[in-house]
Amino acid sequence: MSVGKNTAHDAGPLHVTGAARYTDDIPTPRGTLHLAFGLSTVAKADILGMNLDDVRSAQGVVDVLSAADLPHDNDVSPSNHDEPLLADGTVHYLGQPLFIVVATSHLAARKAAQLAKVDYAEQTPILTIDDAMAANSRFEDGPRIYTKGDADTYLAKAAHRVQGSFEIGGQEHFYLEGHAALAVPQEGGDMVIHASSQHPTEIQHKVAEALGRPMNAVRVEVRRMGGGFGGKESQGNALCVACAVVADKHGHAVKMRYDRDDDMIITGKRHEFRVDYDVGFDEHGRIAAVDFTHYVRCGWAQDLSLPVADRAMLHADNAYNLEHARITSHRLKTNTQSNTAFRGFGGPQGVIGIERVIDHIADVLGMDALDVRRENFYASADSDTTQTTPYGMEVTDSIIQELVDELVLSSEYHTRRQAVAEWNEKNPVLKRGIALTPVKFGISFTLTHLNQAGALVHVYQDGSIHLNHGGTEMGQGLFTKVAQVAAQSFGVPLDMVKITATDTGKVPNTSATAASSGSDLNGMAVLNACETIKARIAAHLSDGEVKFDGGMVLFDGQKLSFSEAAAKAYENRISLSATGFYATPDVQWDRIKGHGRPFFYFAYGAAVTEVVIDTLTGENRILRTDILHDCGRSLNPALDIGQIEGGYVQGAGWLTTEELVWDTKGNLKTHAPSTYKIPTASDRPEVFNVVLWDGENRADTVFKSKAVGEPPFMHGISAWLALSNAIAACGDAYPDLDAPATPERILMACQKQRA
Repeated sequence: MSVGKNTAHDAGPLHVTGAARYTDDIPTPRGTLHLAFGLSTVAKADILGMNLDDVRSAQGVVDVLSAADLPHDNDVSPSNHDEPLLADGTVHYLGQPLFIVVATSHLAARKAAQLAKVDYAEQTPILTIDDAMAANSRFEDGPRIYTKGDADTYLAKAAHRVQGSFEIGGQEHFYLEGHAALAVPQEGGDMVIHASSQHPTEIQHKVAEALGRPMNAVRVEVRRMGGGFGGKESQGNALCVACAVVADKHGHAVKMRYDRDDDMIITGKRHEFRVDYDVGFDEHGRIAAVDFTHYVRCGWAQDLSLPVADRAMLHADNAYNLEHARITSHRLKTNTQSNTAFRGFGGPQGVIGIERVIDHIADVLGMDALDVRRENFYASADSDTTQTTPYGMEVTDSIIQELVDELVLSSEYHTRRQAVAEWNEKNPVLKRGIALTPVKFGISFTLTHLNQAGALVHVYQDGSIHLNHGGTEMGQGLFTKVAQVAAQSFGVPLDMVKITATDTGKVPNTSATAASSGSDLNGMAVLNACETIKARIAAHLSDGEVKFDGGMVLFDGQKLSFSEAAAKAYENRISLSATGFYATPDVQWDRIKGHGRPFFYFAYGAAVTEVVIDTLTGENRILRTDILHDCGRSLNPALDIGQIEGGYVQGAGWLTTEELVWDTKGNLKTHAPSTYKIPTASDRPEVFNVVLWDGENRADTVFKSKAVGEPPFMHGISAWLALSNAIAACGDAYPDLDAPATPERILMACQKQRA
């Protein structure tokens, strides 16, 4: 058995020793040129003129290109064709690329890029949610609205009603490996791109468009990334297109990488939200109706903002059955970085809204928030109750009640909650808090046609297996999991499967490795290819049953090693190569109506976090976290637990330490690790218990597993609400806590409570 084992990451030893090859490590041909962007220094302006003479004459500079020098399409948008590679006369944010410097070294290109003299006609930038609403600056004619039932009537009739509003900050991806690209021109005008990208086919498409050639003239290869988190789904387009255009013009290999400051200044972030809510409920905390309004700061170009905002709306219910709901979403255009995909893709911003509502209800009623959550959970899958989401999808697989009950016991929640209360009675300065939050996360791309994947599998005559598929490896262990699927199918040891780089020349028309769908889609595509080859081998060996197990092929009372069976098939001219394909079934979604079945299934989980705060400084610590998470029948428990741990820490970082700050001119001030604080190893909980739920997926997924990339991120919400719970111990009012809950915000909230 390969599936279900705690198998190490295939590149683990390479990561530890530093031998893993990333895009920047690829040996470059002699004469390779290097690029840097010249960036705007204002947030909104018309460009009156650019004097690039000093740039051109700088040491090591070979060429300088502006928008007018681009041969074909000047666009790197993944969606709306509204994102020029180089500004075409108008500046939309501070840090927007204006021109490309081509030089003999990376350092020479960066130095020369600083020498431009640009004449701007500056305008007042739109920077904030309030600015955008006042100017009616948005990406759709009006807000998108999803409804279920009659929210207005049931709000008015509710026994209790409360309103609130809170801010949710953005988040920098901070992948360890920054953006990088290498373009190598080929004969006949073809181009090979080595990219650090989650979406090789998107790179292929945009490069072909920029060169004015068909997609078959461009091949994109991605062996691995040093992290992505959604930040490499579309943001790598600019580097790859720039490299390809210059390589095509000069006939040399061309390389580009962002320094960390440039990376943070140029690229998009997690979308900043403001969430307003109006909720009616009864004396038990049962929600009668809720009205949410999302204000989404999208940045200057559309990028992936519409589906991100959609997914936030789709997760506004989280794990709760809302009989009457209205969700309104404003997608606002601002003169800041074009915000983009980030782990959870808007889902976390939707989930945190309803979790804040539940917490506020509990405070008003003087109840334990856990009891309010239980009052509103979706019914268990085995019950006869039919319940639907606010977008009309029936929830048939809920395990949230059983899972939370088990976590309450294993984490000793009630005992610890009582201990927290006793501690806070005795300690005037240090206050503790505890919170339990669930997650129900939909798995599938909401753009339905992306729910497909291809694979290519070769079996060689010695029995070794060569594997390729459309997913990309960014440290999450996708390649290991998919190799386990192939090894399980053929009944051979994992070391007989060779994992190879993602390559658009082998598997075409790939979807992004995103939406937590990498293993679901590519695992099934690989399984399809393996089963095709097995069927050919089996048909040649016997008319009866043929088993592939333990490295052997068993048939008609005989047995051959898998290697012998492969050699026998080859000698008898049996094809040992197959493509595989998978399309997710039963998904359909109308985003305009806000109705359908956008997800194949839901993943579930819950977390309990306990924290302590210093009410005199706002300093805080996470003391203990217990997580119980649903991975179905896990393909690889060790890798899944790693994803859950990492997801939690990243989620807690988003809501506690990671603060993005722009000044009034639109200049991002937190553009380096000296000013932007990601959580480190010392910020992990002192006690960190992660357990996988013992169950399997009710949906027909690869070996009954469930996706794990994004859902655990939302466990970090338990840390934010635990901090709120600790602040509440300072007074009687409900804490007015925004995110991220930095020490400054915690201190101000404590002072407000005491006042």
